[in-house]
Amino acid sequence: MSDALHFNAHAAIYDRGRPPYPAALWKRLQDIGLLRPGVRILELGAGSGLATGPMLQAGASVIAVEPGEALAALLHQRWPKATVHLSTAEAAPMPAASFDLAAAATAIHWFNLDVVLPKLHRTLVRDGHLAVWRNAFGVPSIAVTPFRRRITAITARRGDYAPPPPVPGEFDTDAWIDQLTSSGYFSTTHVEHFRWTIELGTDQIHDLFTTFSNWNAAEVDEAAQAVNDLGGHVVEHYVTPLIILKRTATD
Repeated sequence: MSDALHFNAHAAIYDRGRPPYPAALWKRLQDIGLLRPGVRILELGAGSGLATGPMLQAGASVIAVEPGEALAALLHQRWPKATVHLSTAEAAPMPAASFDLAAAATAIHWFNLDVVLPKLHRTLVRDGHLAVWRNAFGVPSIAVTPFRRRITAITARRGDYAPPPPVPGEFDTDAWIDQLTSSGYFSTTHVEHFRWTIELGTDQIHDLFTTFSNWNAAEVDEAAQAVNDLGGHVVEHYVTPLIILKRTATD
């Protein structure tokens, strides 16, 4: 079973192993006007600050919420201009009408949306927005690479049974939109998918797969060995779905 605090136990590895978000995503947020100097952002599930840094560098003020103590400490050390709250999204203090934008980067799947969405609705200003995105590893429309075939062989040995996921899949953007809008607190204003690639070496793959909460140490070693067998580097194809929602005027 996946464990959100698995990442906290591997904070330094998570920080160096997870790829950054694509530059096109940050440009789009700036072009839309959501990321700009002086904007007040509440970031939920901030991790080690992979999204916090670019938002601060764009001139935003950021309050970052992170439940993992080691990750929060790393975030504070890396980005001291951010205010860091050691808390879950469900328990974090959210004063009314205090933020222009709420952001959840590779985190929304951990939240109890029945609790978090009404809190976000209350803490955002009347015309505030919620931006949700994540890096999805692997692109279904791309031909399977030799590395991905090796990864599939590793996971296939776990057996045929897999419990149904508690939330929509990484590529099921429509289902995520339904979950984020069905309560009536938010409506969708922009949806976009950014495709990009990155070359990763053996050590980077080892770090990256260590951060996957459903991979054990032996499987991680096998993934790294697969990179060695394929020449020491592999090209990974990613999609970063971005969903932007606007706070509805229900009050």
